[in-house]
Amino acid sequence: MTVPKTTGEKKDKDLLLVKDFRGYYRGIFGVVHAVDGVSLQVGEGERVGIAGESGCGKSSFAQLITGNTTPLLHYESGEVRVDGYDIWKISPEVLRKKVKCELISYVPQAMLNSLNPVKKVKEFIADMFKERTGCSYSVKKVCEIATEHFERLNLDRSVLDLYPYELSGGMMQRSIIAISTMTTPKLLITDEPTSALDVSSQKRVIKMMIDIQRKGIIKSLICISHDISALNQLCNRIVIMYAGEFVESGEDVIKHPLHPYTKALMNSLLPLERETKYKPLLSIPGVVPDLRNPPHGCRFRDRCEKRMEVCNVENPPEIVKGKRMVKCWLYK
Repeated sequence: MTVPKTTGEKKDKDLLLVKDFRGYYRGIFGVVHAVDGVSLQVGEGERVGIAGESGCGKSSFAQLITGNTTPLLHYESGEVRVDGYDIWKISPEVLRKKVKCELISYVPQAMLNSLNPVKKVKEFIADMFKERTGCSYSVKKVCEIATEHFERLNLDRSVLDLYPYELSGGMMQRSIIAISTMTTPKLLITDEPTSALDVSSQKRVIKMMIDIQRKGIIKSLICISHDISALNQLCNRIVIMYAGEFVESGEDVIKHPLHPYTKALMNSLLPLERETKYKPLLSIPGVVPDLRNPPHGCRFRDRCEKRMEVCNVENPPEIVKGKRMVKCWLYK
């Protein structure tokens, strides 16, 4: 049964629309400004990558835009609209039945712990269908549905008869992504899908995610990763996140970075192309600021070689140049 949208909602042009969004951790440790005033648009057909150092807010952002937050992470302000639904303003029932079951699918960072270790893959899928639809499916019926879907993604049907411990890391990763797309969500969000995998397994996972979109199983993809090389192969637009903020985005961010942080990030990595001449690897001095007490002005200023006086007192504006966005006083 289709759940009607709440009164006054209308379909957005973008599949995902995030406006001036904030989400903070609150506890006895204080308030951590994990996601602090970010905006993002994702249209149909896009594959968007979000990169940055550990602790910059990438995983917190993924949780907040799906509504799957940990107990201490809270929505503060702003909008997150998925195909017209403002997920922090609609009822929990609409969020569960319509948004989470039909529109988006989220594969978290700890995906290798997602499967039930005492159930075969096919039994886990049967439980998933029951949870999402409210109807009980026989394991035989689930196998029929899953076999067709797995074969479209070049996964062998025999995987359905195995327990999680019988799968390799790469096969488990691909199986979880396949399971997450069985209900053909419009938007797939993955957090570190290639972590802890060897190079050949990473390549298979990347190819699978591209195939999922090309075959029309999903419409758009958001991939969160610290692996710039993987994002370079997979995504057609990259967003760079630092200290809870988006500091740069665009289609040519990796080859032609603008923000000093993005440049420093690229200089700390091995060259992504074979023909690139050797260059020494440079570490980024300092550490990400304590987000319990974010600094005034530019949050990267203490680590930046290009800092100016204005960086100490005023937050940089977002400068839009064509399809590029950069948040830096150098381009004002």
